[in-house]
Amino acid sequence: MPKSAQAFRTISEAAEAVGAPQHVLRFWETKFAFVTPVKRAGGRRFYRPQDVVILKAIKKLLHEDGLTIKGVQKLHKEQGLAALAAHGGGDAMMSFAGPEVPATASGTAESSRAVTGSTAERLRSVLADLEAAKARLDAVLTA
Repeated sequence: MPKSAQAFRTISEAAEAVGAPQHVLRFWETKFAFVTPVKRAGGRRFYRPQDVVILKAIKKLLHEDGLTIKGVQKLHKEQGLAALAAHGGGDAMMSFAGPEVPATASGTAESSRAVTGSTAERLRSVLADLEAAKARLDAVLTA
């Protein structure tokens, strides 16, 4: 019986899905702080579906697109995890459920750069509320 799409994967299953050897996945963990599988007792790694998406994106960026490790790190720093995951392919984006990827009503992920007018207004409103709360907290702390 095949595993659910949302099931955690062992390192051997993740390596097979990504198309890279296990030792490469372990190496990428040391180079990319955002690659963080769950570790159980004894150090056994379990990869979430979004971890596999990120690993596929890293492999594509490094092996097909010709980026260096520093290039992938820079891409993550400048554009975020959602942009990085977008390089994993169309089906990869659909299964990525990270906090930086907003989901539409149909359940597919949209680009983090594509912000509609109503979304921008909501974000501005939330920012204003947060700034007001911070000002109130600062006033209480200084009193």
